[in-house]
Amino acid sequence: MTKFAHDEVVPFKESELEKKEQVAQMFNNIAFRYDFLNRFLSVGIDKGWRKKAINQLKTLQPKLVLDVATGTGDVAIMTYRQLHPERIIGIDISEGMLEFGRKKIADQNLSAAIELQKGDSETIHFATDYFDAVTVAFGVRNFQNLEKGLSEMHRVLKTGGKLVVLEFSKPSFGPVNAFYQFYMNVIGPRISKLFGSNKQAYQYLNKSVQAFPEGQTFLNLMNEAGFTQTYLKKLSLGICTIYCGSKP
Repeated sequence: MTKFAHDEVVPFKESELEKKEQVAQMFNNIAFRYDFLNRFLSVGIDKGWRKKAINQLKTLQPKLVLDVATGTGDVAIMTYRQLHPERIIGIDISEGMLEFGRKKIADQNLSAAIELQKGDSETIHFATDYFDAVTVAFGVRNFQNLEKGLSEMHRVLKTGGKLVVLEFSKPSFGPVNAFYQFYMNVIGPRISKLFGSNKQAYQYLNKSVQAFPEGQTFLNLMNEAGFTQTYLKKLSLGICTIYCGSKP
């Protein structure tokens, strides 16, 4: 398996734990304020990004959906609201995030349709050709091995199934990129600090975004994993990107 720069970016440099274990620990630590900070730091536009990503599955109308790196279940809940599949299973390596997600799902009376399980994106414990669609929002850059994660998501998809990935990216337009870098390096960390958020978590977010193999490079990785009909859609002047691919 090829190693990429983002594979080496970890939340805690001094830790001897593997990346995925560090990521789980980091999200366990910030789970109780994760949703609030998401809305605050993105000025609420992250909801629109998620809705546009889920909309890529509209014509497919999947009945069984896997949401990888589900976190507190935002995409799983939105997918149910938008597409009404029969069943959605969300997996994540952070039990802390899953606890908050299960509470949200129960509060909205969606437990019969959505189930959150502890699970690793690189070793998905479901049969081959099992799901109609797989989604992952802001999670692929946390994979310890990106190629393995893509291969696993391809494996569990049924023939004709579709993968939708939503991930941060770097704007290419000069002025927008300059503001983006200023926000990520200066404004964001200060706002995060005001709310007592884990400083290392925010630094990791920024570094992992900077190192992620985005754009056509990521589409090439999807192609190598076996996906076809791959395409991308840039959102908010390139701050975020939707990547899609199908299993032939």
